[in-house]
Amino acid sequence: MSKLRIFHQLQAAHAALFRAADHHLRVQIGLGSAQQAILFMLAKKDGLSLGEVAERLHIGKSGLSGLVDRMEAAGLVERTPDAEDGRRIGLHLLPAGRELAERSGPITKAINAELLEPFSSKERETIARFLDHVTSHSEGVVARNVSAHSLEGTTQ
Repeated sequence: MSKLRIFHQLQAAHAALFRAADHHLRVQIGLGSAQQAILFMLAKKDGLSLGEVAERLHIGKSGLSGLVDRMEAAGLVERTPDAEDGRRIGLHLLPAGRELAERSGPITKAINAELLEPFSSKERETIARFLDHVTSHSEGVVARNVSAHSLEGTTQ
């Protein structure tokens, strides 16, 4: 077996999957994968704050803002100030957004099923455990290794 290059392989897999998903989802339903993910989140728990959505998507609030602006303009979601905390803005699904989430859910399920099809249930458990590990530990692993291997004398 060749040497695993996890960092590179994850980046390449992420780029290939999301480039394909964004292209085909935009053609099919008019949204990219991040916007579809927002619809799915809100379908499960409507009224999440913008901060909660950004955290779950692992993107900054500024990056989320443009996505939500386009979704709001399309009549899929609306921002609503929280009655108890004026600083908190909730994001709510509108009927068109709920319908689109329901219609596009089977697409994501089919993609997941086909990507996992060649793997046994034991291998799928290992894949899930690995991806959970990467999600939970990336910050610490990267910080420790960048610090331990800092490149002195580099310009910024």
